[in-house]
Amino acid sequence: MKLVFAGTPEVAVPALDALISSGRHEVAAVVTRPDAPAGRGRRLVASPVAERAEEAGIEVLKPARPRDEDFLARLREIAPDCCPVVAYGALLPKTALDIPARGWVNLHFSLLPAWRGAAPVQHAVMAGDEVTGASTFLIEEGLDSGPVYGVLTEEVRPTDTSGDLLTRLAFAGAGLLAATMDGIEDGTLHAVPQPEEGVTLAPKITVEDAQVQWSAPALRVDRVVRGCTPAPGAWTLFRGERLKLIQAVPVLDRADLAPGELSASKNNVHVGTGSHAVELLWVQPQGKKPMRAADWARGVRIAPGELIGV
Repeated sequence: MKLVFAGTPEVAVPALDALISSGRHEVAAVVTRPDAPAGRGRRLVASPVAERAEEAGIEVLKPARPRDEDFLARLREIAPDCCPVVAYGALLPKTALDIPARGWVNLHFSLLPAWRGAAPVQHAVMAGDEVTGASTFLIEEGLDSGPVYGVLTEEVRPTDTSGDLLTRLAFAGAGLLAATMDGIEDGTLHAVPQPEEGVTLAPKITVEDAQVQWSAPALRVDRVVRGCTPAPGAWTLFRGERLKLIQAVPVLDRADLAPGELSASKNNVHVGTGSHAVELLWVQPQGKKPMRAADWARGVRIAPGELIGV
């Protein structure tokens, strides 16, 4: 088939690579979000998908909005058979959805209908799911509600951050998307409607969502820290400033600290929660680089009974 691939971040690059290297289909063009400011200089930088496509000599389309007529006209000129999508980052209007003969097929990082929305992996980690996966489905106008072509499953490991899990799903999902294109082309795959039961939503995680509540149980604190790593980053307040929490683990044999109460020794920093303590391993004070929590604690000289999160 002639394909137009839509995607933007680094997590979409493995799928683009898989389609380029498959040898079975032609990636005629790539659709991605416009260049965005990055770094201290805030200079405009192309998306990872745009950079990879340019390396491969593939035409790159960067519409400000997918409903822009110039973009739609060019898409009609290319006349793709199918448009595979991975984390494109913009809502596709019906005028765009109607152009490819076999539709737009999305690789979504959950076992649909679970975790429909922008942040399925983060929500899976924060909810304590033991198994998640990826699905390919035909895009409709509803939110991730279209019929499903294929799925794969992936174990959520006890120490996984959302970044760890998303990386594994990106590479496994790349193979699933390529196989889905093959199955659509040769007629061996047919999309199956999603069940009406088991629908959960995964909206974008905000900075406010990432604030740790020390009155919650230790396992919940652990899941929030892992689920918000690397983005948007779990955090708390310490002496009126934000402290980013990069790595923390439950300490199930210590329950003598009040929620938010700090206890620092030479090599350990513990914080009380609504159940057991958690040990802070890596933190990032406001305006500084990440550091070991024990080094941070020595620098700030934590007072006995001092609280975090207030």
